[in-house]
This record gives sequence, C-alpha cells and structure tokens, in this order.
Amino acid sequence: MMPLVTWLDYFLPGNDHRIASSWLYRVLLISAGTVPAQTTRTTTMNKLLLILLCLCGIGVAQPAAPADDSPALTIYNQNFFIARERFPMSLVSGVNHINYSGVAAHLEPDSVMLRDPGGRSLQILEQSYRNDPISQELLLSFYEGKTIDFSVGRTAEGKDVTVTGKVIRSGYIPSSYFAQNYQQPVSTQPIIEVDGVLHFGLPGQPLFPALSKDSILKPTLNWQLETNEPGSFNAEISYVSSGMSWQSDYNLVVSDGTGGKFDLLDVIGWITMRNQSGKTFENAQIKLMAGDVNKIQAPTVTGRVYAAAKAVNMADEMAPVVREKSFDEFHLYTLQRPATLRDQETKQVEFVRSTGAHAQRVYVYDGAQLAQYGYYPDQLIQDPSYGTVSNTKIWVMEEFKNSEANHLGIPLPKGRLRFYRRDNDGHLEFIGENTIDHTPKDEMIRVYTGNSFDVVGERKRTEFHIESSQRWMDESFEIHVRNHKKEAVNLRVVEHLFRCHNWKLIQQSHKSEKKDAQTVEFPVTVAANGEQVITYSVHYTW
Repeated sequence: MMPLVTWLDYFLPGNDHRIASSWLYRVLLISAGTVPAQTTRTTTMNKLLLILLCLCGIGVAQPAAPADDSPALTIYNQNFFIARERFPMSLVSGVNHINYSGVAAHLEPDSVMLRDPGGRSLQILEQSYRNDPISQELLLSFYEGKTIDFSVGRTAEGKDVTVTGKVIRSGYIPSSYFAQNYQQPVSTQPIIEVDGVLHFGLPGQPLFPALSKDSILKPTLNWQLETNEPGSFNAEISYVSSGMSWQSDYNLVVSDGTGGKFDLLDVIGWITMRNQSGKTFENAQIKLMAGDVNKIQAPTVTGRVYAAAKAVNMADEMAPVVREKSFDEFHLYTLQRPATLRDQETKQVEFVRSTGAHAQRVYVYDGAQLAQYGYYPDQLIQDPSYGTVSNTKIWVMEEFKNSEANHLGIPLPKGRLRFYRRDNDGHLEFIGENTIDHTPKDEMIRVYTGNSFDVVGERKRTEFHIESSQRWMDESFEIHVRNHKKEAVNLRVVEHLFRCHNWKLIQQSHKSEKKDAQTVEFPVTVAANGEQVITYSVHYTW
C-alpha cells in the first residue's frame, strides 16, 4: 500500500502534501485516541490511509436512486384519467398466468399497456378483464339449480333458524346489461323452491357454503404472458379510466383602490379533484391536464380514449403546491407533493394566490331586448316594432388582466369565480359569481356578476321613417341612464344596429366606439345622483 505522504504527492504540489499529511495524521490520531511510536509511523499511516479511503468511499459513493413505485395520475377535466402504477411480478420461462386486481373499476381494457421498465420483453398472448366483484346476487347465480340454507331468524338461545331452498333463478343481471341501454328486464326477482313451493324473493338470508372458484373480490386483469427471461421485477401498467375529474374554483375578494378609481382583487384559486373510480390511489404523483382534449365517444358508459398524453417529469425541488407548464396544445398542472386520493373522495389544493390585482368595475347597459323571431332580412327591415322593447337592468361586470404586471400571469383553467366584498364589520359578503373558460396569460377577463340596484336605464325610440321604394330607413333612439349612488360610475351603453349591414350614424350626442359590424358602444360617466341622456340617429340603406 502506498504511504500517505506518497499518496498525497499525486494531489498536492511541493511541500503542501506534508502539511496536509501532518494535519490529517493528527486528526485521525486524535480520533483514534492513540499516539504511535516513531518506528511504527509508516505502518500506522498506512492503516490510517485505509480508514481514510473507506471514509472517502462512503462520502463519495452515491447510492442508486430508488425506483419510483408510487402511482402516477394525469386527470383530465372531462371525467377521465390516465393511471400508471407498478406492481411485483415473477415470471418463469414459457407461458405465465398473471392476475392483477389493483385497477380502477371503470378501466377501459383496450387502453391497457403492460411493460417491464427494465427492458424485459413481454409477449401478451391473452388479456381478460373482469369487473364483476362478488356480491350476494352474483354468488346466488353460481348456485342456480343447487340447494343452500337460508337464515330466517334466531332461537332464544341465539342459534340460527334455517330453511333449505333450491335456487331456481337468482335474478342476477350483469351491470354490462344496463350499460348497453337495454330496457329494465322483468326477470330480476329470484325464485327459490322451499318444500316444493316456489317463492318469489328470498325466504331469508342466504348462507353460502363457500365462494365459487370463479369469484373475484375486485376488478381484475388476467394475462397469459410468455417470456424467455424469467425473474422477478416491478411491472408497470398504464391505462385510461373514467370516474375521475377535476375543476378549478376562484375566490376573489374585492376592495376599493386608491381614490375609488379602480378595484383591488385578492385571488385564491383552488383545484378540486373528485375520485369516483372505485379505487384508492396512495401517495400518487398527480398531474392535471387543462384544455379541450378530443375524446372519441363510443356507445358505452365510459366511452373510449385512443390517445393519451405522455408523462412529463418535473424537477424535485422546493416549489409551490401546484406548478404549471405548457404541454403540447394544453396546459399541465403538477402537484408538487404526493397526495392520496381515496375512492369517493373530494380533495382540494390551492394552486394560485395573488394580492393587489387591479380590476375595473364596469357598468353595461344593453337596453334592447332582441328576441329571435327567425326573421328574413327583408322582414326585419320592414317590421317597425322590432327592437323597441327595452329593459331597465344595468349589468355589473368585473374586468381585469391576467398578466404578471397585474400580479397574475399564469394560464387559468376554466372554472367558477366567486366574488366577495368585506363589509364595515369585517365580514365577507358574497356579491356574485360566474365562470370563465380556459384563459391564457396576458388576456383580459371580463365576467358578469349581477345587475346594479342603484343604476338604472331607460331606452325608447323617438323616430322611425322608411322609404321602401328607395331602399333606405332612418331610426332614432333616446337612452336615459340614472345613477342613484353616492359616487360617479363609468357606464358603457351598447346599441345594436340590427336592421341591415349598411348603416351610418348621422347624429350622436356622445362619441361612440364601433365594436363590430353591427354594434356600437357609448362610454359615459354618470355623476353621483345624476343622469345622462344619449341620443343617436342611424341611416340604413340596402
């Protein structure tokens, strides 16, 4: 073995190695609690070098990362999910018969993928899926034509009182029967023969001598596998199943901004996951796919999915509860901590939190009630009464931008927005709600939250003149908006120029903004306890 000083020559130039060796030597001696004689220094140093190398080996060696055997879920907001799990499998050479009863109850069998992550070749000769877990009705069907005992009560001594009956008909109907939308069968009532007399219904609680060998307790996959590489390993199974969904919900607390010129929003977004798959997933890595994924529907209860997104691995680091990233044409939200989703459980996690987002409260008066009468264009032009029915309600809308500069700036999955405002006593009061669709970052969000109590509108037509022979028409309107609040409001008066596509405003009391081919908007400010009157005339030609 190379002496410590010589070993250090490879790493330290000049006399640096002597300083280092002396220091290491003293440290190790102090640790050992011994001081060797001069004649045994080299031997001792060699022993210490061996210890040092062992310690270095312990410090440098990196153990292999354990296999990720925890389940992984990708849940879509269209009531289906992709599951990936691992389970132990032991194979011998040749054909193997394998049963696995850890799948969801609404599994789509043709979506199952089984593989060995280590690369072992598996040839699936046959796959069967059974989703008829044992029940009293099913077990009774196994005993059709046979005699069993039925418990009809207990004696005073606590012993069962039984009668013997022959199962003529169990009445069991497989669940797949109803899945095909057949009519309710009339033969669901069991028939039991007792002492030569037929009973429609069970005479008592059936007492089965044993489970049938064909019974299963959970939904089960059966495989016939062939391999030339025997051994034990953790197999990976992936499949598509219905019975799991997620949605996003947003709670927004509105407060007045500086000078009351804008609103401030505190936003908390929740993801709600619902598991109705018939299976519990322990400590699962969960991802949520947002977007409109095309799903081919077949005439079954669960439908079918023939394409699924590949798993996306995320970095294992300190992160928020949910992390978002773009994935293909969709957005993927990954929970940064494993979570257990129990069957029939609803679980919520927070995925966005923001304070101080600027919003604008918008009042909109769209006074014309334009009923859909199925008019032809010529009829619409000729009907003088169409578009004269109005309403007094003024919509209240909240408008804000989903941008980083506005303390947001992440793609927001579709969901419900609930708005609250804090009263003088500190209590939060609900002031309205609505839904948004999937909203990319940097897009404007405008949602209707209700009708104003103190701001009202009134709309009436003042002029109508048509010259059919010359193919033109003039129409005039007068719109009153009154504000009974103690502060001024900004209002947008929307008018639809619906008669025909060729039009021109020949008079307007306020400047208008053209929104589309047949819509204009008049932005006005109505003072506290004040009123604004908007008038305009439009000239149509065709």
